[in-house]
Amino acid sequence: MSSRVDVDYLVVGAGAMGMGFVDALIDHADVRVALVDRRHGVGGHWRQAYPFVRLHQSSTFYGVASRVLGGGRIQSSGPEVGLDERADQPTICAYYEQVLAERMVGPGRVEFFPGCDYVGGHAFVSRDSGERLDVPDRCRVVDARYLAPDIPAVTSPRFAVAEGVRVIPVNDLPAHEGTTSQYVVVGSGKTATDACVWLLGRGVDPDAICWVRPREPWMLNRSLVQPNPTIYLGMVAEMMRLAASAESLPELFGQLEEAGIMLRIDRSATPSMAKAPTLGLWELDLLRSIGHVVRRGHLQVARRGRLELEEGSVALAADALVVNCAADGLKQPPLVPIWRPDVITLQPVRAGFPCFGAALAGYVEATRVDDAEKNRLCRPSSYGNSLTDWAKMNVLGARNTAAFSAEPDIKHWTDSIAVNPARVPPELAGSPGLDDALGRLGRSLGPGVARLAALQGLTA
Repeated sequence: MSSRVDVDYLVVGAGAMGMGFVDALIDHADVRVALVDRRHGVGGHWRQAYPFVRLHQSSTFYGVASRVLGGGRIQSSGPEVGLDERADQPTICAYYEQVLAERMVGPGRVEFFPGCDYVGGHAFVSRDSGERLDVPDRCRVVDARYLAPDIPAVTSPRFAVAEGVRVIPVNDLPAHEGTTSQYVVVGSGKTATDACVWLLGRGVDPDAICWVRPREPWMLNRSLVQPNPTIYLGMVAEMMRLAASAESLPELFGQLEEAGIMLRIDRSATPSMAKAPTLGLWELDLLRSIGHVVRRGHLQVARRGRLELEEGSVALAADALVVNCAADGLKQPPLVPIWRPDVITLQPVRAGFPCFGAALAGYVEATRVDDAEKNRLCRPSSYGNSLTDWAKMNVLGARNTAAFSAEPDIKHWTDSIAVNPARVPPELAGSPGLDDALGRLGRSLGPGVARLAALQGLTA
């Protein structure tokens, strides 16, 4: 059995990027959209994220262009007083449900098809009923899943688990019942740091935590990645000033650390990972209290009383609880043109802010006709991983910014939306602090980008 859905766009994936694209598209074009997701609601991976997760960045930088997540509220208590709030999982899921109902489905611009699998071409199938739904051949297909993250809740551990050892995904940590004398946190990224901070915040002795950290991570100082353009643009200006004269990427990261921009947990270990989530200084202090850190490569086998790793083994308590935090949260598939004849493949455009990239792609799709022109304005960028990847991400993002900012209508629109981290709200224009930050950025951006490109071999 099959049915026909008469729409202009088929958007596959109702996570942050799919929702961001649709929101901007329907705001600037008279089109109808079918939004499809295999899950039974919008929000993507947030629907299955671990319960204590929060955005690592400001809520203002996340969500869709037409509605500010969190309303720009400032934290009034806790260790981050004065910083922009960071939404938790329930808040994010409720936000996307509200956007879907009030901005998309309610006005009749979007039809949402939850619990459906895209089967290629111009068709998708209900996972519940098996019904096939087809869209017209003229319909443009938008792939919003290309960079969809893996999450521990639905991803098998990357290591073998022997009989008798207790292993749980990080999602199950709050619900864990029973006692243990040792927690083993496996992973180097944001999920692992969140798990460690959560355990320490609940009174777990730091000596009761064994942290298996295959790679040392660089992280950004959260207090500098804020919606205040004087702070944020000032940070970027300093980053580019230091980049312009750096002899190597490791040297640059050391200088960024001394400038208070980059953070590392152990100053005696040299990080090789630069996915660069933001981290609070209060979190850094907690993480540094964990003394039992295992740096012997990736975990191969978890056994009762022992871990076997690439570079040796370590003993554990017999009752140790292994918490799996290792999954590909930031994917790095090959970069492809966002606009191709058969599909629009959403990818980041500006370094580190995927929601902005998705919204920008939606605006450009709505306001430009020629796909070659669209691709000129929005070349795909990558996520960071190694130091070289981080440099490439920043070079591509800076080049894109120069291209789309030269278009008056795009510049006007991006200056009006909160998900753009570089926007300057009208009420702040002309302030001495902001003028100073903009002046320094203007002087350092070109040389900094050129040097970053040279350091990692990017020419085109």
